[in-house]
Amino acid sequence: MKIIAHIKTDFPTKFGVPRQSGLIKSAVGKIVFEKEYRDVSAFRGIEEFSHIWVLWKFSKSSAEKWSPTVRPPMLGGNVRMGVFATRSPYRPNPIGMSALKLESIEYTDDFGPVLIVSGCDMIDGTPVFDIKPYLAYTDSISDATGGFTEHLKDRTLRVDFPDDLIKKIPSYMRGTVLEILESDPRPSYQNDAERIYGFEFGKFEIKFKVSGKNLTVISTEKSIS
Repeated sequence: MKIIAHIKTDFPTKFGVPRQSGLIKSAVGKIVFEKEYRDVSAFRGIEEFSHIWVLWKFSKSSAEKWSPTVRPPMLGGNVRMGVFATRSPYRPNPIGMSALKLESIEYTDDFGPVLIVSGCDMIDGTPVFDIKPYLAYTDSISDATGGFTEHLKDRTLRVDFPDDLIKKIPSYMRGTVLEILESDPRPSYQNDAERIYGFEFGKFEIKFKVSGKNLTVISTEKSIS
């Protein structure tokens, strides 16, 4: 398996990364290819597709051995499910897959063709193994069921983001930050109303509390990392 590219996103750490691709549609990334794969002819025809499959590596997964069962955070972290019934990074081969919208292609002098994508669910610097076109007539299955993940469809929060705090974030980033907060970035097993949570996005750290279905942002500062 060869790494053909790396994706650049505004997610420097795992906390706050969308649970699935497409969940935060405004989360934009750039796929920058290694020198060997910058041949323009390799991209011929890709602009005709609205979406692409991206196969990538769970590069921050620290487990050296795989386990036949894992504890999905969406089930509270206390219930074990078969690894092949989950999208856990702790698997025999640490391969992730994301269906991303292909927004545009930039043909650059320094990096060759760069793919601009949205709906990203990868941290900054994630290695990419392959790109394939998304085919709606076969890849979209209207009657598919989501198993134990079905309840996540309604996992949204009401966000109170005070004006003085949201104004610290550049205007072009605000919509994405709000989407992340509304989707509840916490693991399902963390539900302490007094706990202060935080995640980094771009060069900012956003801290918040959650009580029931209400999320309140308490600080927005530039990240020191």
